[in-house]
Order: sequence, then C-alpha cells, then structure tokens
Amino acid sequence: MSLLQTVLPNAVQSIRAFRVADLQLEAANLGQHFLYAYCADATTKQQVLTTIAEAFYFPKHFGKNFDALSDCLTDLVHKAGRQPGFVVVLEQIPNTPKFDKEARENLLDVFRDAADFWAEKKVAFRVFYSFE
Repeated sequence: MSLLQTVLPNAVQSIRAFRVADLQLEAANLGQHFLYAYCADATTKQQVLTTIAEAFYFPKHFGKNFDALSDCLTDLVHKAGRQPGFVVVLEQIPNTPKFDKEARENLLDVFRDAADFWAEKKVAFRVFYSFE
C-alpha cells in the first residue's frame, strides 16, 4: 500500500502524520523528485526564498520573489522535459514579523498554483508543509 494513496496527487497540505524520511522513501519508490527545504533559520521573505532556491537547486539568476518561485516550479521544470512527479516538503516555515501569516499564505499559494499547473499536465505534485 502506498503511503501517498490517501493524498490527492496535486495537493498542498500540512505534513501532520507524515514523517519526512517516509515521504522521501515514498518519492524514491514512485520514481518521483523529492524536494526538501528546512526553513526554520529564515526570518524574512528573502531568506525563505533563498533557502528554497538553494535546497531545490534553482538557477543562480533566481529572482527571489514569488513570481520567480512560480516560474521555477512550473515553466522552467516543464521545459526540462517529461517529469515523473514531485513530493515537496517545506519544513518549519517561519512565523516572524518579517514573514507573517500573509507571507506564509502567499508562499503556499505559489505552491498551490504550481500543483494546479502540474495537475493540468497529469503530473503529481504533492506539497507537505509545517510551520515553526
């Protein structure tokens, strides 16, 4: 039984009962990309985006804004060829004065839009997150 069989193929949800190591193993079993970013050390939007960009090996010219993040998660990857699917983990997204609830929601909206983009292409894009 697949660990992810109860998770929609294009969903953005709290990590809750899932463990990062189990998600990584499941991504490998499914032959999907596993993208992981540990964000607890970030306190600002720039730091969060830098953490994600470095963890996901985005190009050096990454613009460190939500539009650039969206482009890297969708068009850039799509142009690289057929994709097997994605399991994404954003762990410990900060709750700080410079990365508040609105910033967190904006970040998750980018990932929701990316999930919709990949759903249209029939590619699984599951995102799991936790807040600090």
